Amino acid sequence: MSYDFHRIRRLPPYVFAHIDPIKAKARANGVDVIDLGMGNPDMPTPQHIVDKLKETVKDPRTHRYSSSRGIPGLRKAQASYYGRRFGVKLNPDTQVVATLGSKEGFANMASAITAPGDVVLVPNPTYPIHSFGFIMSGGVVRSMPADPNEDFMRSLDRAVRHSIPKPIALVLNYPANPTAYTATLDFYKEVVAYCKAHNIFILSDLAYSEIYFDGEVPPSVLEVPGAIDITVEFTSMSKTYSMPGWRVGFAVGNERLIAALARVKSYLDYGAFTPIQVAAAAALNGDDSVISDVREIYQARRDVMVESFGRAGWALPSPKATMFIWSPIPDQYAHLGSLEFAKLLIQETGVAVAPGVGFGEYGDQYVRLALVENEQRIRQAARNIKKFLSTGASGRSNVVPLPQAAG
Repeated sequence: MSYDFHRIRRLPPYVFAHIDPIKAKARANGVDVIDLGMGNPDMPTPQHIVDKLKETVKDPRTHRYSSSRGIPGLRKAQASYYGRRFGVKLNPDTQVVATLGSKEGFANMASAITAPGDVVLVPNPTYPIHSFGFIMSGGVVRSMPADPNEDFMRSLDRAVRHSIPKPIALVLNYPANPTAYTATLDFYKEVVAYCKAHNIFILSDLAYSEIYFDGEVPPSVLEVPGAIDITVEFTSMSKTYSMPGWRVGFAVGNERLIAALARVKSYLDYGAFTPIQVAAAAALNGDDSVISDVREIYQARRDVMVESFGRAGWALPSPKATMFIWSPIPDQYAHLGSLEFAKLLIQETGVAVAPGVGFGEYGDQYVRLALVENEQRIRQAARNIKKFLSTGASGRSNVVPLPQAAG
């Protein structure tokens, strides 16, 4: 018997579902794959955070069910972080929810606020959950420019005027995954004023708030006076503290939206393991130098990748933030599209990248490279790519095109 599940029909295979089997086959054949595809931090979690976890887990009382909203100490620590970092005052009891990573929080927020047919404005290209959280909830996604340039506000106004029904929410993501675009506080002020005038919620993904370079510090949209009336912002400890597997994130902002998210979560989970939450609170309350250390490593890797790939014949843009480089496909392979180019790159060089089409159709002439290998490995990747570009491989492959999601 075959089942044709409605929500599954609307979801294309995840971006890495096409690439992972090719990487696995290459490794099985003895290839040393240099994986720049998935944004999976390779640095260890700082020792004092691990020590707090070990200390807490010895208490059997912490082995019981936790709270889906997050323990009070963790919510207070996140509120304190927002006060220090952004000058934003939050009530930890009503304006902060701990999530199982920002991805889970975003998906559950979409479920909480979306009715079938609701229109949501989402950047394209963007991180997949920004679109598919709403698609899985029965919403309709309308694409917006990813770059917060002078055309953004015109596109926003055009989308609002021509959408039926009127959009319920706008997704923002700066610093952006995958594009690494950054936004200014002046940009946020314009967006907040417009969305307040048109009763549109703002959902801001600020997961890369601490991974920035060259002194350009990313702001929070909640710094805009009155933004909290319509905004929820999502953050994550995955990149900031090298804690991806710990699955700790936050949603903060508007009380009504936070209450809706908390109500949905109360039916779905009991929160992260309590020792993880205690350790996360220790991280937020601890020495910020560990954040600077992580940032410096990513900046050094960025500089090495831009320099070494450039000498190899592939000129990469230098991002101002995030742990990613969003690069056009080299001209001689642009006709392949991002998926076939990514497959060819693994086959010919052993270097894995993320195909841009997995982040939206407007990303198909790009690939995303993650700064998740050390400098020596990055230079090795550049040497492999230099050889590949100099030989001019044909670019023929048998990749099945990535299907587009309905809606």
